[in-house]
Amino acid sequence: MGAWQSYRLRLQRKRWRIRALRKGRELMPVSNRTDRIRASDLLVFCTQRNEGIRLPYFLDYYREMGVNHFFFVDNDSTDGSVDYLARQPDVSVWSSRGSYKRSRFGMDWINYLLRKYGHGHWALTVDPDEFFLFPFCDTRPLRALTDWLDASSIKSFSAMLLDMYPKGRIDAQPYQAGQNPLEIASWFDAGNYTIRRNNRFGNLWIQGGPRARMFFPDRPERAPALNKIPLVKWDRRYTYVSSTHMLLPRGLNLVYDEWGGEKASGLLLHTKFLDTFGRKAEEELERKQHYAGSTEYLAYHAGIKDNPDLWCKWSEKYINWRQLEILGLMSKGNWA
Repeated sequence: MGAWQSYRLRLQRKRWRIRALRKGRELMPVSNRTDRIRASDLLVFCTQRNEGIRLPYFLDYYREMGVNHFFFVDNDSTDGSVDYLARQPDVSVWSSRGSYKRSRFGMDWINYLLRKYGHGHWALTVDPDEFFLFPFCDTRPLRALTDWLDASSIKSFSAMLLDMYPKGRIDAQPYQAGQNPLEIASWFDAGNYTIRRNNRFGNLWIQGGPRARMFFPDRPERAPALNKIPLVKWDRRYTYVSSTHMLLPRGLNLVYDEWGGEKASGLLLHTKFLDTFGRKAEEELERKQHYAGSTEYLAYHAGIKDNPDLWCKWSEKYINWRQLEILGLMSKGNWA
């Protein structure tokens, strides 16, 4: 990278950090328990709106993994989820009635909280419908991974987003609060993915899966990005640029081996496609708070209107992380 481009990225990082400080004024504390956080605690950061039905299992999943404290930004929910989160002893909650779109889809708020509370901690930034997997997660806690990353001087850890879906109509089986969503959405596309390198930021750009196959069959380049870097040993100098797809400084995006080897990587099981999805898509279309004029949700709404079934004859049923490693969707690298 040339000196001029490097200088421009430093200016952009400064701009996003200043913007996050300004947008942080939109956050109103509902329940701030950050005085309980210890220096070694593992943290989760999350933005949510009307996801109350998902929160009980989400919290239990990450607690069992070893997360010590949760940070939530609630964007004007009306389903009682704020009150539920405020009652949790390991959760701190802020509320904002500001524009999700004008906060760069919530990332300005998250960057603010990461800067203020995440410095020096391993921070996992996920959505309420995302469930993090890493090598050996069936026998080792998250702290085993972060200890290994610390010992290896690795500051960031990637996880591809894997869309999960039911066999048959996505509205056929109602999801219940506290239920493991993988009991319903247990299928995924084992292939059908494209990977290219983003030369400006140095990250990989992954697209494909059922959303490209079903909702963007004639415009696969418009399909949502599946590359994410959700786990970072946070420093107040860092900033997310676009969701958790990429960060600055640029070196944090080098989560893959450029010389033909394999770096350890994880995966995010994405359980968006439950019976709640149709109502969510309609709500987001009305709000018009998503990227590119909610193009993605327009495609969702049209795609599920007549046949809400993402399953196909090439779909594969999820078993465990080792299955995903065999398929090349995640890797244990040299962590044994």
